[in-house]
Amino acid sequence: MNKKDIANIRKQFKVNNDLLTISEIFNVYIMKESSEVYHYQSMPFEMLEEEQKELFMNNFKKVLTGQLDQKLFELKFQRDAENSSQLILHQGMLSQTSEDWTNQMLQIVEKMLKDKQYEMDIVVTFIRGEYMKPMKKRNDEAEESERDTVYSHPFILCSVNQTQDPKKELLFDYVEKEFKYNIAVDPVIDLKAPISGFLFPTITDNASDVNYILYSAGKDADMNEHFIEEVINAEEVITAEEEKFVFEEVVKNVAGEQMNTSTLSNVYEEVHRVLEENEEEDTPKLDYKDVEKVLKSSGVENINEERLETAFKSVVDDEKYELKASNIIPKYDSKSIKIKTKVADISISPQDLSYVRQVDVNGKLYLMIEVEENTVIDGFEMIPEALFKKAPEDTE
Repeated sequence: MNKKDIANIRKQFKVNNDLLTISEIFNVYIMKESSEVYHYQSMPFEMLEEEQKELFMNNFKKVLTGQLDQKLFELKFQRDAENSSQLILHQGMLSQTSEDWTNQMLQIVEKMLKDKQYEMDIVVTFIRGEYMKPMKKRNDEAEESERDTVYSHPFILCSVNQTQDPKKELLFDYVEKEFKYNIAVDPVIDLKAPISGFLFPTITDNASDVNYILYSAGKDADMNEHFIEEVINAEEVITAEEEKFVFEEVVKNVAGEQMNTSTLSNVYEEVHRVLEENEEEDTPKLDYKDVEKVLKSSGVENINEERLETAFKSVVDDEKYELKASNIIPKYDSKSIKIKTKVADISISPQDLSYVRQVDVNGKLYLMIEVEENTVIDGFEMIPEALFKKAPEDTE
């Protein structure tokens, strides 16, 4: 799935939407002390009150919110996994009765509880439904409605949420005219911040793929290895943060530990250009040959295919490894580069890095930022100071 595929299904999670039908919702309450199922309940989604539907819809959107390879990860199922979750989910999605559906989902819950202790009581919510995407774009003048022909995608979505202790509050009783202590003891289910979840199967280019699952982490790069490997039986994946580290190490292997801001800015610009040229397609990937072209175009000297191939082999033990272009540079149009010094921290976007220089003046290092107008500090316009002197011209 790419970000467009995910956005398309995420925006459908709203009440009374004829392009998304949720047939059943299944909630399972798990106690932290015993790591056992305390209670579970399955019911048609339409039987929920409107306010409850809204709460759950927002929760499901949260599961599908985040950057790919940072919070959302398309994972491939392990081959020949014992008690395969791929098979369990597929059977659950196609189940004809509610009893079969809940039994399949309880098998997933059992795998969640095996050798796992949670810090708080948790609630696991499963839904199964159908997502429909029109084959044609809307045309107000056409006689045929865009809803007449659709792609149909059955799916299962899971959201794992922590509970919170009820707040201790002081209330005022208008009738009795007295202050009362709130003695509520029922735990509150935090639907605003799911700690994990998944969508099965993945949907790419209007086609469902039961060999993949979309895993949702609670926070960016917070990979729950137990959940990925033991619960949904998926293969490991490299995060965006890890791929960026791989790229940095490869470049250091061939270009050294030091690089001026001008060259680094060129590297970011070249990778961004690759992304822009492939904007309509899936995220482009760069192998060692592509990285060679990027570095050469950026002004890095003494670069060749053999050195890059050796560097890839050294860093990831795979000379044919391909890096996702979107993962290896900071977010291009935001202040994603953080420069930390003893006296100040500076945030700058990759596209503006070319305006920054580190210079040596009389043995002291200075960070120089090119500006288009005088800087104002606390209402005072700064006076330009001349740190550099023009070298005398040779009169001979």
